[in-house]
Amino acid sequence: MISTSIDTHPERNVIRVELRENAVLKEMTDAERSELERHLVIVDGAKGDHLLHQGVHEMEQYFVLDGVLKRVVTNAEGKEMILRFADARDMETSYAAWRMNTATPYSIVCLTKARVAKLPMPTWVTFMDRHPKFKASFEYQVMGLMSEIMAHTITLHLLDAPGRVHRFERKHPELADRIPKKELAAYLNLSAETLSRLKQRGKI
Repeated sequence: MISTSIDTHPERNVIRVELRENAVLKEMTDAERSELERHLVIVDGAKGDHLLHQGVHEMEQYFVLDGVLKRVVTNAEGKEMILRFADARDMETSYAAWRMNTATPYSIVCLTKARVAKLPMPTWVTFMDRHPKFKASFEYQVMGLMSEIMAHTITLHLLDAPGRVHRFERKHPELADRIPKKELAAYLNLSAETLSRLKQRGKI
């Protein structure tokens, strides 16, 4: 992974536009955005790079500028479960774990080549404390992410394989053609072979 400040990044003008389009940051004034930029580090990650490891206490806030991230839980046997994907204009966070003073319950990994803007969680929280309107909006979005993951987990139990695929395509049409089939199958708790077979039979 390559990390740099916004000011020294060769694509800083593009990055500033992408930050203005981020769902969490789009309502900021130029002054507020400039204040935040001083704390941001731009990370260019390759596919498979870990931004955050499961089980750590040093946490960060991530704003996705390009590419796709995945949130993954790994059990003691090494089996992975993908909880969600995060695309450009989205965010990733371990805010709930930070507030509860617990270790991170999941990893955040670059599913594709990706670029994010990040800052330490304590710095982000201090910034929000100075700008309460963003804190309310951010916490609402965090609750939305948690609800999304809960709904996905329920879906795995209630829907059959074609139903899971159709729900994903309906809820995330922007990601349907960008997620590698192996990763999509893992997210839907299917084998890659089952996903391929459903496609061949015209069920999805």
